[in-house]
Amino acid sequence: MHPNRGFRKAEDQQNIRFAHQRSFGILAVNADNGPLMAHIPFLLSKDGKHLEAHLVRSNPILKLINGGVDAVLAVSGPDSYVSPDWYGIDNQVPTWNYVAVHLRGKLVKLPSDKLPDHLQRLSDNFEKLLAPKPVWRIDKMETDIFNKMLRMIIPIHLEVTSIDGTWKLGQNKPDEVRISAAKEMADNGIGLEFMQLAGLMKNPPC
Repeated sequence: MHPNRGFRKAEDQQNIRFAHQRSFGILAVNADNGPLMAHIPFLLSKDGKHLEAHLVRSNPILKLINGGVDAVLAVSGPDSYVSPDWYGIDNQVPTWNYVAVHLRGKLVKLPSDKLPDHLQRLSDNFEKLLAPKPVWRIDKMETDIFNKMLRMIIPIHLEVTSIDGTWKLGQNKPDEVRISAAKEMADNGIGLEFMQLAGLMKNPPC
């Protein structure tokens, strides 16, 4: 997380809503030879205390989970390069604005019989965004094929103990300077979802 407290004023519920909306992040745990990471979709509870996901059975992270292991899941949002020229004032330097939320806690395995319900709720979470398309259901698959696929993955659960968010949106600049940069970003941004980021820069968390 960025050390500037001015970028970390978002309340837990705002960070939770952001993570829930993204529902995709990088899971990281420490191993003997260095950190291990996995890019995974996930479901986060409304109160932000519980996160469920799954890993392919061959993922080395699973070997570390026996009995539980400390883990962090990093959720990235919109980001963009910010040119010093966009501020409209002198003596500025280039930077990169972004939104990110880190969820930390204890990672454990779940029983395999939790998988079907988890997978259906996970797909429902994304399928509802495709409306009016009918929601895909597990029962559209042949049972034997589905059961074979189930054997390839393991459900996991993260008991979230801390939530940290960085909303680096130029809050360290005067309002008119930050808004000027936001307007330029909307037209010339370089990054991921820079239009959304430009909107957030106009109304950053207080």
